[in-house]
Amino acid sequence: MKTIKNILLLAFIGITFVACSSDDDVPEQINEEETITTMTITLVPAGGGTSIILQSQDLDGDGPNTPNKTVSGNLTANTTYSGSVVFLNETESPAEDITEEVEEEDEEHQVLYVASGNITSVSYDDADGNGNPVGLEFTIVTGDAGNASLSATLRHEPKKPNDGTLEDAGGETDFTEIFSLTVE
Repeated sequence: MKTIKNILLLAFIGITFVACSSDDDVPEQINEEETITTMTITLVPAGGGTSIILQSQDLDGDGPNTPNKTVSGNLTANTTYSGSVVFLNETESPAEDITEEVEEEDEEHQVLYVASGNITSVSYDDADGNGNPVGLEFTIVTGDAGNASLSATLRHEPKKPNDGTLEDAGGETDFTEIFSLTVE
């Protein structure tokens, strides 16, 4: 009887070791896409003056409601503006600052700007560890009075370097918005 118990005990231990074998394969870490509800662009005129705030807020995300877009004022003609952009997830309380993740993963992100009309140029003022643009800090220059538009698109895993166009950058769009502006 004692022999049978020992055999059963050894069989149980053997099965336990097989069932609990060590798996050296480390599972691939999944980088979950963040929810972005709000993009706020702040434009500060060189030499002082009133900052212009461009905001797109879509609190229902992919829901049926359209984003609420606001522009706090008109741009001044022939002026250079320092720009910055912030991305938030306001479905959480307090709101989660997604900009921090973009900064931490700067080689995997880029904000691409496309200007038309009386915005004469857009340039990047920040770079990732490889010297490629990120776009959280940028400069725009206005021309003469008239109409303009500025689109801002946050891309995840774009090709870097790229020529600054959405087509060349590729990647996946995390957030995008187009603002209609007046230059006076």
